[in-house]
Amino acid sequence: MGWSRKELKSRAKQVLRTSYWKAFLVSLLLAIVGGGVPSCNNWGSSNGASSSSFNISDWHLGTGDISDGVGALILVIIVIVAIIAGLSAIAFSIFVLNPFKVNAQQYFKQASQGDVNMNYLLYAFGKGRYLGTVAAMFWSALLNFLWFLLLIIPGIVKSYAYSMVPYILGDNPTIGRKRAVQLSNQMTRGHKWRMFVLDLSFIGWFLLGAIALGVGVLFVLPYYNSTKAELYVALRQQALYDGLSTSEELHLPIS
Repeated sequence: MGWSRKELKSRAKQVLRTSYWKAFLVSLLLAIVGGGVPSCNNWGSSNGASSSSFNISDWHLGTGDISDGVGALILVIIVIVAIIAGLSAIAFSIFVLNPFKVNAQQYFKQASQGDVNMNYLLYAFGKGRYLGTVAAMFWSALLNFLWFLLLIIPGIVKSYAYSMVPYILGDNPTIGRKRAVQLSNQMTRGHKWRMFVLDLSFIGWFLLGAIALGVGVLFVLPYYNSTKAELYVALRQQALYDGLSTSEELHLPIS
């Protein structure tokens, strides 16, 4: 039992033949909310003061320099605003973006099973699902961040190790943060390099999309997201076969 890039992509194409535009809309919403484009990190990339230098000592009021007291006050206000903006961005990521990622992955996972329903975009926000989803997604992100503090390579490796967490939460939002991370680790063990190569196989598509003023990338995302969902389904099947999890734990129908 195993998987290959060719098989995953073939299944993804089959799903998209009848539901491409729904998949496109879900991918577009994910990209708009944030973090929807693979291997891209937009935090701080176009914001901030890179376009012009800022120096309190260069400010003038009329013909005289701004007093030290006023300059210090302005600096304090800027720092406070920056802190509030940063905390707001973190809160948005934890309480909105992360659950929405689970929603989007749940849509693609269910679509791979023939259940194409846009209502899954609200899945994680449902009663009894939200808090467990927020906790588990935050925990996996925190662990991944700590690994990146050590070195870049371990951080990348662990990002693949934790990448199945959103899909697992889609199956069982109450599975618990530690168990979700543990199961994702177990599912991806021995598969990380092949997962990396799978991502690399989309570079050509994304480059072609980027050539079209970047807009073309949006049309590639459904293909990418559908393929990743197919990967989870394959890894889940392998995990069930190996006894790493059970149909009951993942809330799957017992066949």
